[in-house]
Amino acid sequence: MTYARNRRLRSGRRWRRVVLGLLVATTALMAIPRTRVATFRSLGRALVVNDPVTTADAIVISVDADSAGVLEAADMVRNGISNTVAVFAEPPGTSHLEFQRRGIRYDDDASRALVELESLGVKNPIRIPTPVDGTTAEGRVLSAWVNERGLRSVVMITTADHARRTRRVLRRALKEQQTRLAVRASRYSDFEPDAWWVTRTGIRTEIIELQKLLLDIVTHPLP
Repeated sequence: MTYARNRRLRSGRRWRRVVLGLLVATTALMAIPRTRVATFRSLGRALVVNDPVTTADAIVISVDADSAGVLEAADMVRNGISNTVAVFAEPPGTSHLEFQRRGIRYDDDASRALVELESLGVKNPIRIPTPVDGTTAEGRVLSAWVNERGLRSVVMITTADHARRTRRVLRRALKEQQTRLAVRASRYSDFEPDAWWVTRTGIRTEIIELQKLLLDIVTHPLP
């Protein structure tokens, strides 16, 4: 067994202990009716951040924000935050490639977002050409994009459940640059941090995103 594999196994065991400890602590708190709702709200709000922002050189919509991000970006443009809105391209999926092979036009999520932005009054929205498949890739591509354009400030719009982890990842990606970053959770996100436990979708989202956030904190403890 190689050293790298041993290291991965130890890291996996350590991560499972962290998650187990969190679940045990949460279960204990749930047994106390007076603290149950407050505890759940705290766990929901732990995923969310909304940085203050007045103006920015550009607004960028995260790939996971979909139409909720489009609506938030359009509102920001109307409020004078910025006139520049960009969306990430995504790698083509199997169905997309098959449509292309058959010579049929296929509008991916980025194309649909551009159309929605224009229909909401945003002029000349931009597609960031390098495709991304997740938050880490967004950080790398965003860093190169703002550097290429010489942007001094950028607002990233994401979903409420994804906001805090997104900010951590992007801050690491932009740490060598002078670009000011603000992360905003779309008000049109489906995730409700103060009532996530009332639906199966909310519970699933909370568990998955909290695990991802904790893993990011464990693997990158320094700010």
